[in-house]
Amino acid sequence: MKQRAHILDRYLLTQMAPPFAIALLAMLVALLLERLLSLFDYLASAGSSLGTCIALLTDLLPHYFGIALPAALCIAVFLTIRGMSDNNEIDALQAGRVSLMRISRPFMIVGLLLGAASVFLYGYIQPVARYDYRAGFYFAEHTGWAPHLQAGMFASTSSKAVMTADSVSHAGTRLRRVFIREVNANGVAHIITARTGALTISEKTRSTRLDLWNGEIVDDPFQATKPHKPTVTHFEHVVRIIDRPNKETSFRSRGADERELTLFELAHDLRYGLPGIEYRTLRAEMDFRMARAIAIPFIPPLAVALAISARRRKSVWGLIAVAVILIGFDQTLMFGHSLASTGRLPIWLAIWVPELLFCVGCLAALLRRSRGSWRRRKLTRTPA
Repeated sequence: MKQRAHILDRYLLTQMAPPFAIALLAMLVALLLERLLSLFDYLASAGSSLGTCIALLTDLLPHYFGIALPAALCIAVFLTIRGMSDNNEIDALQAGRVSLMRISRPFMIVGLLLGAASVFLYGYIQPVARYDYRAGFYFAEHTGWAPHLQAGMFASTSSKAVMTADSVSHAGTRLRRVFIREVNANGVAHIITARTGALTISEKTRSTRLDLWNGEIVDDPFQATKPHKPTVTHFEHVVRIIDRPNKETSFRSRGADERELTLFELAHDLRYGLPGIEYRTLRAEMDFRMARAIAIPFIPPLAVALAISARRRKSVWGLIAVAVILIGFDQTLMFGHSLASTGRLPIWLAIWVPELLFCVGCLAALLRRSRGSWRRRKLTRTPA
């Protein structure tokens, strides 16, 4: 009997694994795609490199992973049970006295494991990744000289250098017919001209990099402390660093926002206090994270209950109902979190009442469906 149970569990989990992986990957790509386009557009206009964009997307991955994980679990369980129902496998299992509660057991175990993993995700990975994203975005915005020029206007790149370009494109990062005049420490003035140029933020030097192609460098002897013969240097490509910072651009320390605190840090600050953040805000943040993790194991019972369709009739209302319930619960929880953090509602009413209704409702839906199936089997077995 135990061997048959293990075989059934392995079969159900094997059927669930492919749609879970596909749904998780598809949702991550969909969620990241919109942010990728906006980030790429902004960073390209700011002159940042592709590496900065990839690093920021990596920091966003834990946030979107926390959104996609419950949805992928629900989709995988729903598709698995719907496929088994359409192929009459659910009827065969119920004819063998296997209840829907028993069928849902391996899915609920997976939900428990994912819920435990979500505590680590919501409590530790997401806060640190959120701070890293903000720090990386701050660096992309504020490091180096702002690479934005207008055609025909002189820009002071330092106290001893000015530059201009006859033609500017790509939000001020692509230049044509560039002119630069600068004075070095010895008082020698350099006149630099180039046909084309490009302004980018250098990740290594943490400053603005100016690439010039097909130009000349002319020393002005009349501006030097010791006059000398003028020299002309031709070049095909030269790289210059504009406004190299004397000290590294730093970002604020982590913890100014309660969403950047880990669970241990939240527990510590709830006990001893944190300047600048109220107690109710810290408590609402901790309860919100725990409520999201606790709700994950109750998603499979809801998906199983709504996935079983009537015989000879395929309907999409079950999938629509699951989507509406999950999205509505998530939005209600987020709205309750904002109300609790501002003190407009008590935390138990804003967060834990919707949590309790969702969990009880998921189990009640499965019990009602399982009881209905048991009654139908009993009626079919009753002799006339």
